[in-house]
Amino acid sequence: MTLVPMVRCVFGDGPFAEIGEPSLAVVDERSRMVAVGGDLGRIQWSGSGTADSGWTGHRVGVYEQDGLRCRHVVRSRYPVRSLAFHPVLPLLAIGTGRYDGGHSFEGELLLIHLDSGDIASALQCPRQVLTVEWRSETALRLVLAPWDDWENPRAHEQGHTVVVTRSDWGAVGRGTIGAEELAAPAVPVVQPDHSAEARRTLAALAASAGRQWSVRRRVWAVEGMEDGRVLAALDGVLAESWLPSGDLQWAVDDEEGGRQLVLASDGTSVWTNAERRSRRKGRCWERSAPLVARIGVDTGQVLETLSPGVSTVLVAGGKRTILRPSDGRGKRPSQLLMFDLDGQVNGPEVGGFDLFNHPFAVRRASRPYVLVGTDPDEPHRDKWVAALGSDGTLRRLFPHSWVPAEHHFGGPAVEIGPSLVHAGAVHHGHGLQPGGAYIVRRSLNGSVQWQHRTDHPATALDTDGDTVFVAYNSGALTALDAADGSVRWHTELEVDGAPTTALSLAVAPQGHLLIGTVDGRILECLPRR
Repeated sequence: MTLVPMVRCVFGDGPFAEIGEPSLAVVDERSRMVAVGGDLGRIQWSGSGTADSGWTGHRVGVYEQDGLRCRHVVRSRYPVRSLAFHPVLPLLAIGTGRYDGGHSFEGELLLIHLDSGDIASALQCPRQVLTVEWRSETALRLVLAPWDDWENPRAHEQGHTVVVTRSDWGAVGRGTIGAEELAAPAVPVVQPDHSAEARRTLAALAASAGRQWSVRRRVWAVEGMEDGRVLAALDGVLAESWLPSGDLQWAVDDEEGGRQLVLASDGTSVWTNAERRSRRKGRCWERSAPLVARIGVDTGQVLETLSPGVSTVLVAGGKRTILRPSDGRGKRPSQLLMFDLDGQVNGPEVGGFDLFNHPFAVRRASRPYVLVGTDPDEPHRDKWVAALGSDGTLRRLFPHSWVPAEHHFGGPAVEIGPSLVHAGAVHHGHGLQPGGAYIVRRSLNGSVQWQHRTDHPATALDTDGDTVFVAYNSGALTALDAADGSVRWHTELEVDGAPTTALSLAVAPQGHLLIGTVDGRILECLPRR
């Protein structure tokens, strides 16, 4: 029986990896600790967004200054605004918050007990905390954003300054600071950007420890090669190759980074597609041309590029290179774009695409699979799993949702013999509900062989034929029996004792598990038996 895997090797590791893009850093010489606030980013792109439900990439990492070992990692619901170590106690105060885009400013005052890792959210009501500053052992100065900007057009430039006192801040519990203690007149405040300073601080700390620091985030795709090399696509990197020794063989940089990897039929190259987002340039918004490239696995050389004219999703299966337009509008009719030695061929009509309803990346596919709607005007409704035949025709296999009363969002999938295992989430007007995410195995006629319901959506899955490995946006990793869907093991993913989350996953030809994380690392895990 396969037991929880053991991490054998970590590719792309580095100091402060857990926090992603830093927003601020504070060094406490008394405790020889470093606190860093950062952001790992969202886990959606134009080709897939279901796994982003309930996700937050905001992080606070606490590190030992000597050696830079990570002591604690805290997930925050909101961006980190301020950090302050208590002058005596092993306690860190964290101010978080953001404007909700409508009229409210929301956030928390978090207190981390550095000896135990316990966390208390001290405010009774959500407030954006712009500044935290210890005035003494008993006094904490806070600057809070106004409640909202409904009747205050200057709310984004103002704050309320208060000093909260407690005889023992180590005993402060959840929700024990009420609104009456936070009442103060609004005055102008400055909200500086500390990100550049934070980057300099982290680089200097890493250098003092004899290491180098750089930001790596979100490994969107990972693949293993027969010779033991590991390929990955991630933010800022179209594709990269790691040798079994752990050394980086080559990397192809990109302004946004690769989102998918599909091994080409020649066995010596890989296809990848780059995300392209609009960027402000002066008063205008600009977007670079979408990029799909084939890269030589041995050299890292870009062998050819395709110009589809729109953002696309790579569809695996078959000898042709198949792209599905993913313009994000959801209703625009589109055709599959198929490329081979004779050039581009327009494939069958597949309807509009949106990042929640239509993602259906099938690993180990013997033929291309896509999700298509039956109504051209509302392609998100009544979706079917369809397969592309060798003659270029599209055949509907079975309805995507096997429960008539439920509307299902798409997600990752894998083919096992004459069946598909696919993951997704049930749409609900109030967001993802308990048990609203699923993994299901279905025959190609649509009959359900088994289903496994969960509270968190899957980010990735793959199989060795006997076990289905599933990664969730909660940081969990589960192994399901491929025959009946029973749980073989379940674990929370960690690197050197610090939690992380898998964004991509692949079973390598050698049988070990490759995991690409949201913080830019690639884990090679060996199954324990």
